Amino acid sequence: MLTAGGETDGQEMMVDSASSPEDAARKAIDEVLVRSGRRSDLRVRVYYQYPDQALSMVRLYAKAIDRD
Repeated sequence: MLTAGGETDGQEMMVDSASSPEDAARKAIDEVLVRSGRRSDLRVRVYYQYPDQALSMVRLYAKAIDRD
């Protein structure tokens, strides 16, 4: 599950067959994101779960050259 819009906005999307959280974000919002950045550059939180493992979450941020 991918939650777009940063920490407070709650638009959720489901993405199947993504190879990584970054790939899921690219498929969902057509944006290349990275795992580190400033809080103000937060774009999405990606929740994922591999078989027989716990649910995990990563925050993805706009790349420095892509900032508005």
